Amino acid sequence: MAGFNKVVNSYEEAMAGLEDNMTVIAGGFGLCGIPENLIKEIKRKGTTGLTVVSNNCGTHEHGLGMLLIDKQIKKMVASYVGENDIFEAQMMSGELEVELTPQGTLAEKMRAGGAGIPAFFTATGVGTPVAEGKEERNIKGRDYILEESITGEFAIVKAWKADTFGNLVFRKTARNFNPLAATAGKITVVEVEEIVEPGELDPDHIHVPGIYVNRLIKGTFEKQIEQRTVRS
Repeated sequence: MAGFNKVVNSYEEAMAGLEDNMTVIAGGFGLCGIPENLIKEIKRKGTTGLTVVSNNCGTHEHGLGMLLIDKQIKKMVASYVGENDIFEAQMMSGELEVELTPQGTLAEKMRAGGAGIPAFFTATGVGTPVAEGKEERNIKGRDYILEESITGEFAIVKAWKADTFGNLVFRKTARNFNPLAATAGKITVVEVEEIVEPGELDPDHIHVPGIYVNRLIKGTFEKQIEQRTVRS
C-alpha cells in the first residue's frame, strides 16, 4: 500500500493494529453485505474486549456472531438481537453488555460520527427506556432526546467493487449500513469482490469516496442464508 493505492495483500495486513478493547464499527445487515473475511480475521487474531457497533450480530455460526463464541465482544451496540441464541444468552446472563438503539438512530450515529458532528437531537425514543439518562429538549413544540454520535478505532466494510484509490460501489441491499460505517472509523478497512484501476468507475456511481478508505483487499465470498424457507 503506497500513496493513493489502498490495496493490501493479506487479511493480516488489513487488520494490523487492531488491539484489545478497541471499538469496531461493522457494516452489514444480518448476513447481507457483511465483511465476513475481516470478521474471520478478528476471530483468528483472538482480539478481545471489543465494543462492536453494527445493526445486529449475525447468527451464532456466521458473521459477528462467531466472535461471541470465544467471548471476544465485551459490548454490542445494535438495533436488535435477531435469532442469534448465543447473543441472547450472553445478554440475559450479563456476560455481554448490550446497548439496543433504534435502527435509524444507529445509522445517524454513524453518519454523524463520520461528519464530525458530536451529537444530534431526535424524536425517536422519547418517552421510552431509550431516553433514560439522556438530555431532553422541546423544540417548536415537540420533545427530542440528545444522541451522541459514534466513531471507532476501526471500521470494517464490505463493498461490491472499488478502484485502487478506495472509491467504493455497493450492490443493491448490500449497501445497507456499509457506507455509513465506512465514514466512522479512524482506520476503515474494506473488502470487495472486484478491484479496478482508477478511472474505470463512473464517478456518478461511486457511493463512498476513497478519502474515507485506508485499506482495501479483494476477497472471495460465500453467500450464507440467514433463514431458508421452501415450499412444503
